[in-house]
Amino acid sequence: MKDFSGKIAVVTGGGSGIGRALVQALTAEGCSVAMCDIREADMLETVRIAEKTAVQGVRITTFVADVAQEKETLAFRDHTGEQHETDHVHLLFNNAGIGGGGSFINTPRDQWERTFAVCWYGVYYNARAFLPMLLKAPEAHMINVSSVNGFWASLGPQTAHTAYSAAKFAVKGFTEALINDFRNNAPHVKASVVMPGHIGTNIAINSMSEFAPPEGATAEARAMGEAFRDNGLPPPEAAKIILDGVREERWRILVGPDAVALDRAVRAHPEAAYEHGMADLVAQARAAG
Repeated sequence: MKDFSGKIAVVTGGGSGIGRALVQALTAEGCSVAMCDIREADMLETVRIAEKTAVQGVRITTFVADVAQEKETLAFRDHTGEQHETDHVHLLFNNAGIGGGGSFINTPRDQWERTFAVCWYGVYYNARAFLPMLLKAPEAHMINVSSVNGFWASLGPQTAHTAYSAAKFAVKGFTEALINDFRNNAPHVKASVVMPGHIGTNIAINSMSEFAPPEGATAEARAMGEAFRDNGLPPPEAAKIILDGVREERWRILVGPDAVALDRAVRAHPEAAYEHGMADLVAQARAAG
């Protein structure tokens, strides 16, 4: 899909981060967008930002939905069809996600399963919900956001990272399996898996609010979340890489130099992926370009 003008895109998690940047970039190119998020105020801010650069006539709609609940994703689909007066969409960006559920041993089961549900079932339920609308479009593309943790299940040898990694591996495998499925059964539909590295988003802060104790997150934890947000690749740059990948119909889209370097290092040294020297291997891969 070379041109997004006049198309209709669905973006989950459109209230912040990569989702917000995608909404802004798409509408600036003349693409109407239906977004969902669990935070209505964040979506309204996205609309405010996007309307500054949106092409005249573009429609931007919002819907409050928890992507881990299938009934809510189906309601989001129905709302999209009604508000955009359409039976089809051209682009589906399954972007919503949260962090958490690090340890399979020590993390409470409900937190582990909540992380897995948002990051995996959020993709699966929306893929199921919107597939009929993608099939009805003359050309369509499903873009599923995984992570570098979809090929490297770690944050380093000292940190457990099980729920998020398991979900992101599932997203990667599902999307890769769709390539032949679409090719054989719906050749006008493409699939891409996106694997971002460190992107400067509020995912850490938002995840804290999801799992924080009644007294709230500690000042130290919030400072770490803010540092994560402020020191990653800016979301607009990530969105550009993703949209360029969609235009080029690449099924595998690495986002950020750290993602490229980590991918190269893990492929070259799979047995060493979870050893203490992995950071050195990533540094070598980055230096090699």
